[in-house]
Amino acid sequence: MKFAGRILRNCGDRLLVAACDAGQLPPLFCDVVDSRMKPVGRIVDLFGNIAAPYATIICQNDCRVLEGEKLFVKEKVNKCRR
Repeated sequence: MKFAGRILRNCGDRLLVAACDAGQLPPLFCDVVDSRMKPVGRIVDLFGNIAAPYATIICQNDCRVLEGEKLFVKEKVNKCRR
């Protein structure tokens, strides 16, 4: 698993904002899971400064992750939709 980011904000029912590590930036449109390998959603946007990027994640259902929780992207790149 590859580190995707740490949740900063829950914005509404289905939108999350996560702080990413600039050294291992996650690809767009990849599925994101939590530390228990439960699916959370999909990365739809990367924004912010190059040194401190952020990701916008759309949840599949109601967001049940807490602020500060780590999210991960599976290593398989073929599941990413471009």
